[in-house]
Amino acid sequence: MTPPQSILVIQTSFLGDVILATSVLETLHAQFPDAQVDMLVRKGNESLLAGHPFLRETLVWNKKDKKYGDLLRLMNRIRSSTYDVVINLHRFASSGAMAAYSDAPMKLGFRKNPMSVLFTHVADHSFNGMHEIERNAGVIRPLIGEAPISAPRLYPSADDQKVVAALTGGPYRCIAPTSVWHTKQWPAEKWVELIKGLPRSEQVYLLGALGDKPQCEAIKAACSHPLVSILAGELSLLQSAQLMRGAQMNYVNDSAPMHLASAMNAPVHAIYCSTVPEFGFGPLSDNRKVIQTAKQLDCRPCGLHGHAACPKGHFECALSIDVNEILQDA
Repeated sequence: MTPPQSILVIQTSFLGDVILATSVLETLHAQFPDAQVDMLVRKGNESLLAGHPFLRETLVWNKKDKKYGDLLRLMNRIRSSTYDVVINLHRFASSGAMAAYSDAPMKLGFRKNPMSVLFTHVADHSFNGMHEIERNAGVIRPLIGEAPISAPRLYPSADDQKVVAALTGGPYRCIAPTSVWHTKQWPAEKWVELIKGLPRSEQVYLLGALGDKPQCEAIKAACSHPLVSILAGELSLLQSAQLMRGAQMNYVNDSAPMHLASAMNAPVHAIYCSTVPEFGFGPLSDNRKVIQTAKQLDCRPCGLHGHAACPKGHFECALSIDVNEILQDA
């Protein structure tokens, strides 16, 4: 097969999905270093890919404002770009339409996509314990054969590194205590208990978006640790990733910061409440540990993403996790 000259990768889902999709960018570059690769993401996620060395361009779909008008714009843009290969890592019709409408000789995606009948190659997708980067690799197997899969990776800029270097001086730990989904989020009182048990000589940074700041402030106010600083809303995604890379340990929920850690090969303790690692979104860092309840709960997992509140009302999947299991490695 003639090596492709131009490739488009589509992943218009959530932040963590885009981070994990960078595994495909790494793998493609290893196999086709001269190919021009673009990536299409939803608006809000493009900052992850700023300055990415293997990308020519990042296309952005505004899914909130004029969703379908912008979809049509992108479909026409993709069709006129004459890509050799379009890789769709998203399982839903909108992204499938973008891939199907392209003039690419190779259109790869998941069989679950409603538009997959118009793809040239399809791969199965199931939540059977296979990691997401392996599922994505299945999509590109017709292109790369049996080549090894690369880990996801992000590339903070030199300026990002300077920002983080100015913040840090001695050993520190990072905590990302929030999640979009409430039942993925370890309760605040548990984070307070954890912080109280961490070394008092080490700085603790609380990370998150600007909207997470009130929760971080409540956690800080409730703990007696003398070196807690709130950086929620203060750092970009790539700056947060850079900070996590240098941490003694990062403590996260099953949420986007866990994937930031994976992309930086940063040490991580990932706390699972209502979800389970078997869904295929677990941490990938060399130094990683999954923390979850020892109780056998017939209601867990209660969903792929989580809920606004525990459907059973007890939230035992979170409350029964023993903080000492984490502190024993501190």
